[in-house]
Amino acid sequence: MNKLPAIVIGLIVAILVINNTIFTVDQTRSALVLQFGEPLDVKNESGLYAKWPFIQNVIHLDNRLMEYDLPPTIIYTKDKKNMLVDAYVRWRVVDPLLFYKRFKNDNSYSTIEDAKRRLSDVIIGELKSELGLHVMSDVISQSRSTIMDSVTEGSNGKLLADGGKSSGLEVVDTRIKRADLPEENQKSVYERMKAERDQQAMKYRSEGKMKGQKIRADADRRKEITIAEAQRISQEIQGEADAKAASIYAEAYSLDPEFYAFTRSLESYQTSFHLNSTMILSPEDTDYLRYFGRENIATGLRGRN
Repeated sequence: MNKLPAIVIGLIVAILVINNTIFTVDQTRSALVLQFGEPLDVKNESGLYAKWPFIQNVIHLDNRLMEYDLPPTIIYTKDKKNMLVDAYVRWRVVDPLLFYKRFKNDNSYSTIEDAKRRLSDVIIGELKSELGLHVMSDVISQSRSTIMDSVTEGSNGKLLADGGKSSGLEVVDTRIKRADLPEENQKSVYERMKAERDQQAMKYRSEGKMKGQKIRADADRRKEITIAEAQRISQEIQGEADAKAASIYAEAYSLDPEFYAFTRSLESYQTSFHLNSTMILSPEDTDYLRYFGRENIATGLRGRN
């Protein structure tokens, strides 16, 4: 019974020693072994490892792809438009040892938070530089993908320039989630865009009206030409018909001129004389009534027969 407290204390000490000696590394993480706060070794393979208790400690770093939302930033484009850009970055730790040396906790921020702050400064700077070379229409069009690839490449170059791979991290991708005009500028820009579209619409209407007038004038001209051609053909046909009719009449009446004169006189009498009508004739006009006599009428009929 007197040895029981010593056994319990021994077990507790053993457990503490084992806990401070054995550590595991998950396949999604890397382990950085520190001795008195200085990096000593890196364990990248998953498994069970040992360290010196109490004088060494372990920091685990995620080696998976991580995502970080950048704070919205006002950026000026090449055409002097200021845009509110909301972007994000995908990044990962490629060298835990260099990463820890660059972003070790020597201030109020943790290692990861310090790295995010550095990423934010570098990428926002690259966004401003790259978008400043393009007009706003490029940023909101299909050219955005090429622009963001340039931002990613430039950001990695800046991180490597910190001391030759001293950052220990890699920017995998940078993308813009939203690119819009600041609220105070939206109304004026929309009004200007509306005025430009109204001007363009007026131009199209004017051009359409001019083309319509040309089409109508051409149609009227072709109509007049068609009508004139039709009238000319009609007159030619009518003239030919009249000439043929006159020839037929002349040929028919030449067989009996007296009967022709008689029938023409009857047609004239029918047109000229009406009931209760009065006609005044001079002595020279008596020949007009030569067929009123019965004998003359009978003579005309016998001549026809």
